[in-house]
Order: sequence, then C-alpha cells, then structure tokens
Amino acid sequence: MRHVALMANGVRHELEVEPRELLVYVLRERLGLTGTNVGCDTSSCGACTVLVNGEAVKSCTMLGVQADGTEITTIEGLATNGELHAVQQAFHDHHALQCGYCTPGMVLAAVSLIDSGAATDEAAIREGLEGNLCRCTGYHNIVAAVADVAGVA
Repeated sequence: MRHVALMANGVRHELEVEPRELLVYVLRERLGLTGTNVGCDTSSCGACTVLVNGEAVKSCTMLGVQADGTEITTIEGLATNGELHAVQQAFHDHHALQCGYCTPGMVLAAVSLIDSGAATDEAAIREGLEGNLCRCTGYHNIVAAVADVAGVA
C-alpha cells in the first residue's frame, strides 16, 4: 500500500492505495465519485475522462499512486453553487446526450479542449474529442454544444 494525498473537486483526500489500483477505481470506489464511468478499461472509450491538473486524462490509464499531489476534477466538481458549468449547460441546451453514459467524460474532455484554446472550429473539436466515444448521438449535437461554448458556432 502507498500513501496518496490528492485534491478531488476541491476536497483534500489522503488514503492508502494499492500500487496497481487504477485512478478510475480510486475515484469511484474509494472517494464515491461515481460520475466517472468505467467503459472499457483499455482507454478506448473515454467514459472515465477526468481533469488532472486541468488536463483531460483517461483515468483508466493512470494509477492512483500517480495522482499523488494532483488536483482532480470529476463531473461532480464542475457545477458551482448549483449552477451548471457552461459546457454542461450547452450539452443540455443542444440535446448533446442520450443515454448519458459517455457524457461525464465527454464534458470533461470538452472543458479541457476549450480551456486549452484548441476548440477553434468544427474540425478541431471533432479531432479533439476523437478519443471519447458516444454510441448514441452521432456527435453532431456534441460538437454543436462545444462550438457554442468555445464561441465558434
């Protein structure tokens, strides 16, 4: 077991984790942040995407011990005082979700894409989100939502 201290959604956590324990399971099972979904465990789908120090990371590709000293934002940490984050609101307004399984990871990937300044046009948004799969929507409304927030609609 290894001691890990991290910030998750603005709350400091100190815990003992197995060296082989994936961050996605630390978040879900140890911290109760179940908005981070397990989709494939192979980094193919992006359902487990979170922000680590502001950068989109597939949490199934990162060990919990690697999160020591980091600041993590999950879908539960985006809304502020009951107000949805602009990307969450845009997903709602543009009907950019159906079953919702990919939505937390897709939203966090979109936040990272926008914050990095890489969401410059539709092609850049599509390319930036290509690591996140949605089996329901066909992506059109997702791209429209991200473009709206990025100001390239």
